[in-house]
Order: sequence, then C-alpha cells, then structure tokens
Amino acid sequence: MGARLKPQAWLLVYLASVVAITFIHAPAVLAALFALALLGAGSNAWPILRKTLLAVAAFNLTVSLGYTAVALWQGNFHGHYLLLVNIRVLLLVFLGFWLVKSVDLLGALSGFPLLRLIATLAIGQIKTFERVLRDFRMAFQSRNPLPPGLLDRTRHAASQAHTLLDKSMASASKAALAMRSRGAFDD
Repeated sequence: MGARLKPQAWLLVYLASVVAITFIHAPAVLAALFALALLGAGSNAWPILRKTLLAVAAFNLTVSLGYTAVALWQGNFHGHYLLLVNIRVLLLVFLGFWLVKSVDLLGALSGFPLLRLIATLAIGQIKTFERVLRDFRMAFQSRNPLPPGLLDRTRHAASQAHTLLDKSMASASKAALAMRSRGAFDD
C-alpha cells in the first residue's frame, strides 16, 4: 500500500474503508473506488484481482442466483441491488487481499497482544493446512500419471475434506484441553 504509514495506520485505514464502503449505495461510486484500488495496487493489482475473483466467484454466484430466483418468484427483482452487492463484495475482498499482501499484519497488531496471538495462531493453522493440501496434491499427481477422471477427483477431494476436518477437530480438542488446564473455562 505504501511505505510512509506504519502497519497500524494501514490497518486503521483498511477498517475505516470497510465501514465507509458499507454506507455507499451507488454502484457507480463503488466501481470508481474499485478502479482506484486497482490503480493503487500498482503491479500487484492483477495477481490480487485474480485471487479476489477466485475467492468470491462461488459466493457471489450463489448469492446472485439465490437472490434472482427469490426476487423473480416474488416479482421484486432489482438489478441495481444485485450489481451493488456484487461490486461491494468484490471491492471489500480486493482490499482485504491487498492489505494482507502489502502490510505486516502481526506488526499492525503489535499494540494488541491478544489479537496478535490470535492472528499468529490463525497463520499457523493456515500454514499447516496449506502443507497438508500441498502434500495431498503432490501424492495425487504422483499416483495418476494420466489425467484422472471425475470420480477419482471427487474421491480425492472427499479424502482431503475428511483429513482437514479430522485435523481441525483434533486441533480444537487439544486447544480446548490446554485452555481448560489453564482455567479458561472455569465457571
């Protein structure tokens, strides 16, 4: 984002932007802000935009189709609203990815020890899951010299989901036991 402001200041700018964007109800203004964000991201704009589009595609498509179906059924469809929601989500997610790419989040949270601890734990979990997914992908590629079929890919995805769910539950159980042993759940 910029080198002149400290990470804490960028975090505050981001949080203020998120709040301000929720008060804007004009798609043209949101589109202009999105264009400004793209320009502001500079050479990082296209990689961040690609990541943003991949992240919001399923959500925006599901919400848009759901809204369209219900609104048409009720005879209350407003394309303006649909455009507003989609641009707002796109802008907010883009800004979030831009912040994560450009600002040291742990540095930004240095004045808030509890938030910094939570962020550190979350980053650790993310890295663990990234490693597990990378290991699954490499194992799947090594066992399938030819392009796998839909059934094979589906089984592989189910196996990944099962492993990640088991790992999440085990981590949550360990964390809960550790917190309980330190008196976190004493009533």
